[in-house]
Amino acid sequence: MATPENLRLRQTRNFEVTYAGAEASVAASICNFGGEARYVTALPKHALAEATMDSVRAVGIDTRYVLRTDSGRLGLYFLETGANQRPSNVIYDRADSAVAITPAEAYDWDAIFDNAQWLHLSGITPALSKNAAEATLVAAKKAKEAGAHVSIDLNFRGKLWKWDESKTARELAQETMKEILPYIDVVIANEEDCHDVLGIQAGDTDVHSGELDTSRYPDVARQVVAMFPNVSKVAITLRESYSASHNNWGAMLYDAASDTPNFAPLDMDGNYQSYEIKNIVDRVGGGDSFAGGLIFALTTEELQAPAVAIKYAVAASCLKHSIKGDFNFSTREEVERLMGGNASGRVVR
Repeated sequence: MATPENLRLRQTRNFEVTYAGAEASVAASICNFGGEARYVTALPKHALAEATMDSVRAVGIDTRYVLRTDSGRLGLYFLETGANQRPSNVIYDRADSAVAITPAEAYDWDAIFDNAQWLHLSGITPALSKNAAEATLVAAKKAKEAGAHVSIDLNFRGKLWKWDESKTARELAQETMKEILPYIDVVIANEEDCHDVLGIQAGDTDVHSGELDTSRYPDVARQVVAMFPNVSKVAITLRESYSASHNNWGAMLYDAASDTPNFAPLDMDGNYQSYEIKNIVDRVGGGDSFAGGLIFALTTEELQAPAVAIKYAVAASCLKHSIKGDFNFSTREEVERLMGGNASGRVVR
């Protein structure tokens, strides 16, 4: 539920409704690029939940394994979109949602992972409840047993990690995620996530200053792999936030096998030079569009080389900042056009 036209929550009486979520947004990107994706969650049996299913199906996502439950509610969050020096703000209302109360054994994992190539998880789901955390862990284990690759976006949300009051949000996140990470092949994060979830920081870099020292990020990735040797790749998004409306955007993909960091985008001399996004339409879903772009690239033969995959993921997520709503409705052709240097925004006729 988002306030229209940058209004504050206290000002608005009408909300713009979007049906989405982190993992759904990743699946939507993959489908919009021409891939296939199925979505697994739990939803109550009522008309609002049907509306969420309609929005997911509309982009081609397979919803056969979405559980419909007699108990639990539809989780919500309220978004106050920032502008200039005023940051965006989120209020979560997700307690006792269907996915939060559904136990791991309720899902048909064998059917879910039949012919599956990749499972993507988010750090948001295990933050909802103990049940959701256990289901996330079981999903990772079952995916590995089925021979699928598993990725996770650490996505630390301090406002959500509340289901064990004996621990702080960071303590609970670290304890929970460190049980899941031994089953992960690809870790996706930003620097704040690495610090909050894994206790790893890129030296003295301050993400709130608007300037990042990119030379420190390969070491962050190496520390992740040292903690979890099963991880083959670490992707770190690099957002320089000058204001709510003006960000610079790029990323690094570290390949453990070759001990090589790959940055994107690059200038003509091959040096890292971030995309400058001066008039952000909607940054919600930017990280999920990056994850969707990365997974699509890593599972597409002509895009899967690390240096190419990271270019694709960053270009895809850059374009998402121009699109309202959580889903990235950019096409593969549009992403590849931006990868090739066409960033003028001129009308395509």
